[in-house]
Amino acid sequence: MAQSLRIIKKYPNRRLYDTEISSYITLEEVRQLVLDGEFFEVRDAKSGEDLTRSVLLQIISEHEEHGQPMLSPALLSHIIRFYGDSLQGFMGPYLERSLQVFLDQQQQFRSQLNSLMGQTPWSMLNEMTERNLDVWKSMQRGFLDAATTKPPEPAARAGTTSRPGTTSTRPGTTTRAGKKAS
Repeated sequence: MAQSLRIIKKYPNRRLYDTEISSYITLEEVRQLVLDGEFFEVRDAKSGEDLTRSVLLQIISEHEEHGQPMLSPALLSHIIRFYGDSLQGFMGPYLERSLQVFLDQQQQFRSQLNSLMGQTPWSMLNEMTERNLDVWKSMQRGFLDAATTKPPEPAARAGTTSRPGTTSTRPGTTTRAGKKAS
């Protein structure tokens, strides 16, 4: 099923209007559309001119300014130098292919890591939590059983004699310090 193209209109007051939901949206919501993989275009409300690139660059600029930057000044300087260069036409497709290769390798790495571990980190954490909970329940049952079970009373043995410091081994025979009593 082909995904329809979502149209966002940009008005002169810089407000963005999402025609799909019939509501004004923020730049952060446009960013979320990108993260969600939505296909959209930003168009000037009066002229119909495509403003998608400038809005996306504005999102990047804000994140570079307020977040942890991905684009160093040296990288940005190199990109600027390609404008007007004879190789400018090759730079965009080259960067796109390079980024796609990076994304493919990242996905392959994640797949290999998941197959090595056999599961995702969350499922490993859930499994460990369940094992710990089972051990804790078992320990609690043991404590409860020990608390409710009456200890056996010592049975008086017929015919046995016991003096302090002696041990009975069988009826009528005691030992002191490992020696047989006579």
